[in-house]
Amino acid sequence: MLIVKKFGGTSVQNAERVQNVARRIVEEYDKGNKVVVVLSAQGHTTDELIAKAKELNPKCSKRELDMLLSTGEQQSVALMAMAIHALGYPAISLNANQCPILATSTYGNARIKDIDTNRINAELDKKNIVIITGFQGINKYGDITTLGRGGSDTSAVALAATLKADLCEIFTDVDGVYTGDPRIIKNAKKLKSISYDEMLELASLGAKVLHNRSVELAKKYNVNLVVRSSLTEEEGTVVKEESLVEKMIVTGVAVDKDVARISVVGVPDIPGMAFKIFSNLSKHKVSVDIILQSIGRESSKDISFTVSKDELEPALKAMEDLKGVSYESISYDKNIAKVSIVGAGMDTNSGVASDLFEALYSSAINVNMISTSEIKISVLVEEKEAERAANAIHDKFIR
Repeated sequence: MLIVKKFGGTSVQNAERVQNVARRIVEEYDKGNKVVVVLSAQGHTTDELIAKAKELNPKCSKRELDMLLSTGEQQSVALMAMAIHALGYPAISLNANQCPILATSTYGNARIKDIDTNRINAELDKKNIVIITGFQGINKYGDITTLGRGGSDTSAVALAATLKADLCEIFTDVDGVYTGDPRIIKNAKKLKSISYDEMLELASLGAKVLHNRSVELAKKYNVNLVVRSSLTEEEGTVVKEESLVEKMIVTGVAVDKDVARISVVGVPDIPGMAFKIFSNLSKHKVSVDIILQSIGRESSKDISFTVSKDELEPALKAMEDLKGVSYESISYDKNIAKVSIVGAGMDTNSGVASDLFEALYSSAINVNMISTSEIKISVLVEEKEAERAANAIHDKFIR
């Protein structure tokens, strides 16, 4: 069997944990399996590197920031190779250029385009354990580009898909996927399995267990994916096409505090205004989430939308540069959060929205905006109310 194992930053944050992971890796190797390992930077290394960069230049070049951040994963893979060597086993560390992992040129948020597996397969044929840097690729200019926070998950799944691995295991500091973040929701329960679609929604809505693009790839290539703990031997959560919990109306609750709302007031109520606003945001590479447009009144309307807090300033700059659209004013709010419920059973069960709003009403929590799809409902609430709202909703649906 060929197995891809990905270990997050907390799993390798110090020498003791690196040695623990090394032992787990060689146990797999001793079973006669080929093993490819993907690692994140140790502990809070990425945050520390960002802080160092900002100290020198608050508006540092994204290219140079990617060059800096990529060193965190290179430290991890080299140290892991050394730890495995100390146990008497063959291992080799490779960075994105040595594989190579080809990616787009969007610094800080690149996407993997292709992976040349010749070097990896050659090392596996030599009976080496292959340890690869997560979170990074090489663009057409030969520069390092990073895949966004959590991108090591995507690296692992992309490698598993390209190598046609039998299994892809994502090891983290929790022992699987829960119905909510256990640090926020006191009654959160671990799931034995979850569907790709439900996991993708949860990941996109703020659940930190898996990078959303990794789930997209897993679904597209039908990767056998499991989320497990690196600190225990407990069974994890299987992410697959159909979930054993599909009869549950709501599978999980997610909280995302990285949200800012922008409201454009008094936009002319004529065709093309929304197109001009959002095409301009797209040109400025601003990703928009929830959108709400009011009913036209007195020949005008209001348009509100949400972006991540990091993209608030670029979004406001894009609105300043907007041509061909007049409006009365623009306001924004950074003190909000998005609370969402996800479940494959929601589209065939009536009353889900009613129960959600009843839970919030009973807790005296006001709703600012609402967004729905077949398997999710998201609401914007005040950031200070987010955790209370999540617990109230979780208690309503998951017992």
